[in-house]
Amino acid sequence: MDATLASGYSSPKQGILRFLKRSPGASLADVAAEIGVSKAAALGHLQKLERDALIARSYRAGKVGRPRVVFQLTGGASALFPHNYTEMSLCALEFIERRLGRTAVSELLTQRAHDVADRSRARLRTGPLGARVDELARIRTEGGYMAEVGPRARGAFELLEHNCPVLAIAGRYPEACETERRMFESMLGARVETSHRVVAGDAVCRFRIRDRSRDP
Repeated sequence: MDATLASGYSSPKQGILRFLKRSPGASLADVAAEIGVSKAAALGHLQKLERDALIARSYRAGKVGRPRVVFQLTGGASALFPHNYTEMSLCALEFIERRLGRTAVSELLTQRAHDVADRSRARLRTGPLGARVDELARIRTEGGYMAEVGPRARGAFELLEHNCPVLAIAGRYPEACETERRMFESMLGARVETSHRVVAGDAVCRFRIRDRSRDP
């Protein structure tokens, strides 16, 4: 499991994620036996991972009785396991910069942000700003950012991201961070300001979000 992401989860939760990677469709009893805890304790860990959109439950019919509840990883959990996508993406961006210049890299990052925003826009189309910020946090968590909504202060919402799956890219191309901020503005139809960044050495990426109607 990727060390950066795994650091946000306890050993039992990491064990569950690894087990479900190997054994999708495991039951509560299977999970409890694997990590060596009671079924009640295992269920508590599973529910937390469900809230983080890393696992999902389904129902499997048995020969007798009610269908059995089973658990499997979601697509968003794939970012928790080792892969070379970031390294490959960074190599591709450096190649584009050498051939076409830094502007081409910025244009590519902007186009990707537009594509991501377009895919998510339907989920953010309606409701008050607070509800849309909550949904954005869920979308970002599905993408591996471990996002949550902080307390509201002075009429503004706060979005916190505890992990940056593209940290290596943001370190080489800081314009990726500004592209992300503008993407949030487009997705939410709100004003978004950045106060903290993991790439700058902060423990969390912190965004302050407020309704544009409150602008002077």
